[in-house]
Amino acid sequence: MWDIYDNLINSMPDDLTVLDCMVGLHWTLVRSQLGTGAAMTVKGGREEKGGQDIIGMPLKELAAQIKSWNMIEASLGQAAMNAAFNIPGNVTAITGQPFVTTENPEETNGFVQFMPEIQGKKVAVIGHFPNLEAMNSICRLSILERLPQADDYPDPACEYILPEQDVVFITGTAFINKTMPRLISLSRNARIILVGPSVPISPILFKYGADTIASTVLVNAEQVWETVKLGLKMNIFRHGGQMVCIQR
Repeated sequence: MWDIYDNLINSMPDDLTVLDCMVGLHWTLVRSQLGTGAAMTVKGGREEKGGQDIIGMPLKELAAQIKSWNMIEASLGQAAMNAAFNIPGNVTAITGQPFVTTENPEETNGFVQFMPEIQGKKVAVIGHFPNLEAMNSICRLSILERLPQADDYPDPACEYILPEQDVVFITGTAFINKTMPRLISLSRNARIILVGPSVPISPILFKYGADTIASTVLVNAEQVWETVKLGLKMNIFRHGGQMVCIQR
Protein backbone atom coordinates (compact mmCIF):
# COMPACT_ATOMS: atom_id res chain seq x y z
CA MET A 1 0.00 0.00 0.00
CA TRP A 2 2.93 2.34 0.62
CA ASP A 3 4.52 1.71 -2.79
CA ILE A 4 3.07 4.77 -4.48
CA TYR A 5 4.24 6.99 -1.60
CA ASP A 6 7.73 5.47 -1.40
CA ASN A 7 8.28 5.73 -5.15
CA LEU A 8 7.25 9.38 -5.17
CA ILE A 9 9.52 10.21 -2.22
CA ASN A 10 12.47 8.28 -3.64
CA SER A 11 12.19 10.09 -6.98
CA MET A 12 12.65 13.51 -5.35
CA PRO A 13 16.03 15.28 -5.66
CA ASP A 14 18.35 14.66 -2.70
CA ASP A 15 19.81 18.15 -2.46
CA LEU A 16 16.71 20.21 -1.64
CA THR A 17 15.91 21.68 1.77
CA VAL A 18 12.90 23.33 3.37
CA LEU A 19 13.30 27.10 3.12
CA ASP A 20 9.94 28.02 4.65
CA CYS A 21 6.56 26.54 5.45
CA MET A 22 3.10 27.60 6.56
CA VAL A 23 0.07 25.66 7.75
CA GLY A 24 -2.94 27.77 6.86
CA LEU A 25 -6.66 27.39 7.46
CA HIS A 26 -7.24 25.73 4.08
CA TRP A 27 -3.79 25.26 2.51
CA THR A 28 -0.36 24.16 3.66
CA LEU A 29 2.68 25.56 1.84
CA VAL A 30 6.32 24.45 1.72
CA ARG A 31 9.05 26.35 -0.10
CA SER A 32 12.21 24.75 -1.52
CA GLN A 33 15.00 25.92 -3.81
CA LEU A 34 12.89 24.83 -6.80
CA GLY A 35 9.60 26.44 -5.84
CA THR A 36 6.62 26.28 -3.51
CA GLY A 37 4.32 23.31 -3.11
CA ALA A 38 0.75 23.40 -1.82
CA ALA A 39 -1.50 20.80 -0.22
CA MET A 40 -4.88 20.92 1.42
CA THR A 41 -4.66 21.38 5.19
CA VAL A 42 -6.24 18.24 6.64
CA LYS A 43 -6.83 18.03 10.39
CA GLY A 44 -7.26 15.12 12.76
CA GLY A 45 -5.61 11.77 13.18
CA ARG A 46 -3.02 10.85 15.78
CA GLU A 47 -1.47 13.39 18.11
CA GLU A 48 1.40 15.19 16.43
CA LYS A 49 4.91 14.57 17.73
CA GLY A 50 5.97 18.21 17.63
CA GLY A 51 9.38 19.61 18.48
CA GLN A 52 10.82 19.28 14.98
CA ASP A 53 12.70 22.17 13.41
CA ILE A 54 11.28 22.02 9.91
CA ILE A 55 13.18 24.94 8.38
CA GLY A 56 16.44 23.62 6.95
CA MET A 57 15.26 20.01 7.01
CA PRO A 58 15.97 17.94 3.89
CA LEU A 59 12.89 18.23 1.69
CA LYS A 60 12.68 14.46 1.23
CA GLU A 61 12.65 13.99 5.00
CA LEU A 62 9.67 16.31 5.38
CA ALA A 63 7.98 14.71 2.36
CA ALA A 64 8.19 11.34 4.14
CA GLN A 65 5.69 12.73 6.67
CA ILE A 66 3.01 12.11 4.04
CA LYS A 67 2.97 8.63 5.61
CA SER A 68 2.13 10.07 9.06
CA TRP A 69 -1.26 9.33 10.59
CA ASN A 70 -1.32 12.83 12.01
CA MET A 71 -3.01 14.72 9.20
CA ILE A 72 -1.24 18.06 9.74
CA GLU A 73 2.11 16.28 9.46
CA ALA A 74 0.85 14.47 6.37
CA SER A 75 -0.31 17.78 4.85
CA LEU A 76 3.19 19.18 5.35
CA GLY A 77 4.61 16.05 3.77
CA GLN A 78 2.42 16.43 0.69
CA ALA A 79 3.26 20.11 0.32
CA ALA A 80 6.97 19.25 0.61
CA MET A 81 6.63 16.65 -2.12
CA ASN A 82 4.85 19.17 -4.33
CA ALA A 83 7.65 21.69 -3.75
CA ALA A 84 9.81 19.32 -5.82
CA PHE A 85 7.25 18.23 -8.43
CA ASN A 86 4.71 21.01 -9.00
CA ILE A 87 7.07 23.43 -10.71
CA PRO A 88 7.22 24.72 -14.31
CA GLY A 89 10.47 22.90 -15.14
CA ASN A 90 9.04 19.55 -14.13
CA VAL A 91 5.90 20.09 -16.22
CA THR A 92 8.12 20.86 -19.22
CA ALA A 93 10.23 17.76 -18.57
CA ILE A 94 7.13 15.54 -18.52
CA THR A 95 5.29 17.05 -21.48
CA GLY A 96 8.21 18.12 -23.66
CA GLN A 97 6.38 21.43 -24.13
CA PRO A 98 7.16 24.93 -22.79
CA PHE A 99 5.25 25.81 -19.64
CA VAL A 100 2.63 28.39 -20.59
CA THR A 101 0.53 30.40 -18.17
CA THR A 102 -3.02 31.35 -19.08
CA GLU A 103 -5.21 34.29 -18.15
CA ASN A 104 -8.21 31.95 -18.06
CA PRO A 105 -7.82 29.22 -15.42
CA GLU A 106 -10.85 27.41 -16.84
CA GLU A 107 -8.80 26.46 -19.89
CA THR A 108 -6.92 23.86 -17.86
CA ASN A 109 -9.57 23.09 -15.24
CA GLY A 110 -9.81 19.31 -14.91
CA PHE A 111 -13.62 19.31 -14.78
CA VAL A 112 -14.28 21.82 -17.59
CA GLN A 113 -11.78 20.19 -19.93
CA PHE A 114 -13.52 16.82 -19.74
CA MET A 115 -17.11 18.02 -20.05
CA PRO A 116 -17.47 16.80 -23.67
CA GLU A 117 -16.10 13.36 -22.80
CA ILE A 118 -18.29 12.70 -19.75
CA GLN A 119 -21.63 13.39 -21.41
CA GLY A 120 -24.05 10.56 -20.78
CA LYS A 121 -21.51 8.59 -18.72
CA LYS A 122 -21.42 7.36 -15.16
CA VAL A 123 -19.11 9.75 -13.34
CA ALA A 124 -17.98 9.73 -9.72
CA VAL A 125 -16.16 12.56 -7.98
CA ILE A 126 -14.29 11.92 -4.74
CA GLY A 127 -14.52 15.17 -2.81
CA HIS A 128 -17.19 17.87 -3.06
CA PHE A 129 -15.56 20.42 -5.34
CA PRO A 130 -17.31 23.77 -6.01
CA ASN A 131 -20.06 23.93 -8.64
CA LEU A 132 -20.15 20.18 -9.31
CA GLU A 133 -23.93 20.18 -9.41
CA ALA A 134 -23.77 21.73 -12.91
CA MET A 135 -22.47 18.38 -14.17
CA ASN A 136 -25.74 16.68 -13.24
CA SER A 137 -27.32 17.79 -16.50
CA ILE A 138 -24.75 16.06 -18.72
CA CYS A 139 -23.82 12.85 -16.88
CA ARG A 140 -24.94 10.42 -14.20
CA LEU A 141 -23.04 12.01 -11.34
CA SER A 142 -22.19 10.54 -7.95
CA ILE A 143 -20.34 12.72 -5.42
CA LEU A 144 -18.62 10.96 -2.53
CA GLU A 145 -17.60 13.08 0.44
CA ARG A 146 -16.22 12.45 3.93
CA LEU A 147 -18.57 15.18 5.20
CA PRO A 148 -21.56 14.72 2.85
CA GLN A 149 -23.66 17.63 1.65
CA ALA A 150 -27.20 17.36 0.25
CA ASP A 151 -27.17 14.44 -2.21
CA ASP A 152 -23.55 13.40 -1.61
CA TYR A 153 -22.76 9.80 -0.75
CA PRO A 154 -20.70 9.12 2.39
CA ASP A 155 -17.21 7.95 1.50
CA PRO A 156 -17.73 4.26 2.47
CA ALA A 157 -20.06 4.08 -0.55
CA CYS A 158 -16.95 4.13 -2.74
CA GLU A 159 -16.65 0.34 -2.34
CA TYR A 160 -19.98 -0.07 -4.13
CA ILE A 161 -20.06 2.89 -6.53
CA LEU A 162 -16.56 3.20 -8.01
CA PRO A 163 -16.32 -0.22 -9.72
CA GLU A 164 -19.37 0.70 -11.83
CA GLN A 165 -18.16 4.08 -13.11
CA ASP A 166 -16.90 5.18 -16.52
CA VAL A 167 -14.92 8.16 -15.20
CA VAL A 168 -13.66 8.83 -11.67
CA PHE A 169 -12.22 12.14 -10.42
CA ILE A 170 -10.20 11.67 -7.23
CA THR A 171 -9.18 14.59 -5.01
CA GLY A 172 -5.49 14.89 -4.22
CA THR A 173 -6.45 15.01 -0.55
CA ALA A 174 -6.77 11.23 -0.80
CA PHE A 175 -2.96 11.09 -0.75
CA ILE A 176 -2.97 12.82 2.64
CA ASN A 177 -5.68 10.69 4.27
CA LYS A 178 -4.13 7.51 2.77
CA THR A 179 -7.20 6.43 0.78
CA MET A 180 -5.62 6.99 -2.65
CA PRO A 181 -4.29 3.43 -3.23
CA ARG A 182 -7.69 1.90 -2.47
CA LEU A 183 -9.63 4.48 -4.50
CA ILE A 184 -7.42 3.86 -7.54
CA SER A 185 -7.87 0.11 -7.15
CA LEU A 186 -11.66 0.43 -6.95
CA SER A 187 -11.65 2.67 -10.04
CA ARG A 188 -9.50 0.43 -12.23
CA ASN A 189 -12.34 -0.08 -14.74
CA ALA A 190 -12.77 3.68 -15.18
CA ARG A 191 -10.81 6.58 -16.56
CA ILE A 192 -9.03 7.98 -13.49
CA ILE A 193 -8.39 11.71 -13.17
CA LEU A 194 -6.47 12.94 -10.12
CA VAL A 195 -7.51 16.50 -9.44
CA GLY A 196 -6.59 19.36 -7.13
CA PRO A 197 -3.49 21.25 -5.91
CA SER A 198 -2.52 18.41 -3.55
CA VAL A 199 -1.83 16.07 -6.49
CA PRO A 200 1.93 15.72 -7.17
CA ILE A 201 2.79 16.24 -10.82
CA SER A 202 4.75 13.05 -11.44
CA PRO A 203 4.55 10.43 -14.21
CA ILE A 204 4.89 7.82 -11.47
CA LEU A 205 1.15 8.22 -10.93
CA PHE A 206 0.49 6.89 -14.43
CA LYS A 207 2.19 3.62 -13.48
CA TYR A 208 -0.36 3.17 -10.69
CA GLY A 209 -3.41 3.64 -12.88
CA ALA A 210 -3.98 7.38 -13.18
CA ASP A 211 -4.89 8.51 -16.69
CA THR A 212 -4.78 12.26 -16.08
CA ILE A 213 -3.13 14.60 -13.57
CA ALA A 214 -5.04 17.86 -13.10
CA SER A 215 -3.07 19.79 -10.50
CA THR A 216 -1.63 23.24 -9.79
CA VAL A 217 1.69 25.03 -10.18
CA LEU A 218 2.23 28.13 -8.04
CA VAL A 219 3.56 30.59 -10.63
CA ASN A 220 3.39 33.50 -8.17
CA ALA A 221 4.21 31.97 -4.81
CA GLU A 222 4.26 35.31 -3.00
CA GLN A 223 0.65 36.03 -3.96
CA VAL A 224 -0.39 32.55 -2.87
CA TRP A 225 1.50 32.95 0.41
CA GLU A 226 -0.43 36.14 1.20
CA THR A 227 -3.72 34.51 0.19
CA VAL A 228 -3.10 31.55 2.50
CA LYS A 229 -2.16 33.91 5.35
CA LEU A 230 -5.61 35.48 5.02
CA GLY A 231 -7.31 32.09 5.32
CA LEU A 232 -8.76 32.22 1.81
CA LYS A 233 -9.44 29.08 -0.21
CA MET A 234 -10.39 29.37 -3.89
CA ASN A 235 -8.40 32.61 -4.28
CA ILE A 236 -5.17 30.70 -4.88
CA PHE A 237 -6.45 29.89 -8.37
CA ARG A 238 -6.92 33.60 -9.11
CA HIS A 239 -3.82 34.86 -7.31
CA GLY A 240 -0.75 32.90 -8.29
CA GLY A 241 -1.99 29.36 -8.89
CA GLN A 242 -1.91 27.94 -12.45
CA MET A 243 -3.95 24.83 -13.18
CA VAL A 244 -2.08 22.18 -15.18
CA CYS A 245 -3.55 19.14 -16.92
CA ILE A 246 -1.29 16.29 -18.11
CA GLN A 247 -2.55 13.09 -19.70
CA ARG A 248 -0.87 9.70 -19.81
